[in-house]
Amino acid sequence: MIYLITGGERSGKSSYAENLAKGLSENPMYVATARKWDDDFQKRVDRHQKDRDERWINIEKEKHLSEIDFSGKVAVVDCVTLWLTNFFVDTKNDVALSLEQAKAELDAIAKQENTNIIIVTNEIGMGVHADTHIGRKFTELQGWMNQYIAQKAENVVLMVSGIPVVIKKQGQYQLQ
Repeated sequence: MIYLITGGERSGKSSYAENLAKGLSENPMYVATARKWDDDFQKRVDRHQKDRDERWINIEKEKHLSEIDFSGKVAVVDCVTLWLTNFFVDTKNDVALSLEQAKAELDAIAKQENTNIIIVTNEIGMGVHADTHIGRKFTELQGWMNQYIAQKAENVVLMVSGIPVVIKKQGQYQLQ
């Protein structure tokens, strides 16, 4: 089952996703997609890792999520925006190629059986428009990928000011 948790920056997406995972498993997996660009970002990653207790299995995977065995597991994938950034940078800002590669990865993990994958993403197109051409291209990439994941997901939640708003609900849903 795929859960998509979406919303704006600091809307409570990650906390909600982590609480949902802990409600579904005693030992959930946390898949961090961030590429460590600089020391400040490394400190942010370290802080987030310290926030999770010993119940969590932590995995860092910048792009190829299909290499992870999700079978029989509950996993939080955080986040699509950073994950897409890795494709976008590696393809030299080719939106079509980035989208194709990301979709292929999502399709591969969606085929794994007996899984609960909780995917965190950002709604970057709901705010101020990007100042640069490249920023606008990335916003398009993010929006198209969010739509693709939402179509595949059984459950979609939009976080607004820390409040979960259920957008799509199919199947088991345990967190209020």
